[in-house]
Amino acid sequence: MSIPPRPIAVCAADVAPRDRPSAYPEPFASRMRGRTKHVLGDLFGLQNFGVNLTRLEPGAVSALRHAHSRQDEFIYVLEGEPALHTDEGLTRLSPGMCAGFAAGRDNAHRLVNDTTDVVVYLEIGDRSSGDEASYPDDDLRAELIDGHWVFSHKDGRPY
Repeated sequence: MSIPPRPIAVCAADVAPRDRPSAYPEPFASRMRGRTKHVLGDLFGLQNFGVNLTRLEPGAVSALRHAHSRQDEFIYVLEGEPALHTDEGLTRLSPGMCAGFAAGRDNAHRLVNDTTDVVVYLEIGDRSSGDEASYPDDDLRAELIDGHWVFSHKDGRPY
């Protein structure tokens, strides 16, 4: 079996956006309108961590507010001034600012574009097997099984 050739370098903004806007089940997936992800890590065959160039239109959010049990996450703002929503409240970010979320810390987070300008940022996260995500504001939980997120209600019923 031959391995398909990988690019050496690309212009990140030229990478086609992800086909599916969200892995969340409904009614949560539709709340991700206005978010566009360019999956960069997969393009290069990266397996240990993922990298996305993400764009939030005005009024869009990066994700449901969540925390990971085993996955570290890092974001770096390139354009715009999103609000970082954590357990501590809202923190205004600007280009050049970054934030990190260590696994297992239970500080749920997301970005909110509550401005009239587009927000663009890089998000980087590892792909730790056995990861679970909790969503304190929604009736949702997730488990990473064989590289795919499996969603259920907090009481265990599947979506």
